[in-house]
Amino acid sequence: MSRGEPARSLALKLVLAPVLVAQAVATRRRAPSLPEAEGPREGRLGRGDPALRLLIAGDSSAAGVGVARQDQALAGHLSRALHRALARPLQWSLRARSGFTTQQVFALLREQPLPAADVAVVVTGVNDVIDQIPLRRALAQRAALADWLLGERGVSHVVFAPLPPVERFPLLPSPLRNVMGADAHRLDDAVARWTATRSDVSHAVIEVELGPDAMAIDGFHPGEPVYRACGEALAAHISKLTLTVAEEHR
Repeated sequence: MSRGEPARSLALKLVLAPVLVAQAVATRRRAPSLPEAEGPREGRLGRGDPALRLLIAGDSSAAGVGVARQDQALAGHLSRALHRALARPLQWSLRARSGFTTQQVFALLREQPLPAADVAVVVTGVNDVIDQIPLRRALAQRAALADWLLGERGVSHVVFAPLPPVERFPLLPSPLRNVMGADAHRLDDAVARWTATRSDVSHAVIEVELGPDAMAIDGFHPGEPVYRACGEALAAHISKLTLTVAEEHR
């Protein structure tokens, strides 16, 4: 990202501000309110020890908004795909809340009892973009969350899921979709550069189509095809990591 890009982005937002605000208000009014997926938020796959302990934390996409049950959502697809990929027992838990920013997810994790975890997957970012969290602050909040998981909670590795291509969300009109999409790409690129400087944190890469048939009925949240693709991609990413903590618990 060039030094002048944030300034150009801000100038564009100022010029388009009346249109963007009007579109955002109209979009919120017409968007159906979908519930979080129902079903267990923790479980175990396979018998025996040592089991890989997986924590999934995040916003509505982690909570499964857009599908009816957790087994259709990210947690279900990720846990099953990872269990298959590793061919070992898996203990998983989910802590997520629709509409939460990264900082709010961090607060949620601190205030709830958490099971021990070897790997944490963090799914946040779209609400940071919606709330216009400054890029530097958004990165600092991710760093604080990761350092707390690694230090206070003893997690071995933290995986940050990528932000989706917001500009392809069917619900959003133009130019709102283009502005939000550009903000999401800037944040995602910054997260990728930051995680590349560390060995205990990583940024997953997910390629997925976001056509109307793959999205939820609100045109904003994932449908099951997207959750399946994201779960399988995250499982492939995690399976490639060098993880030793589970063996240390033998």
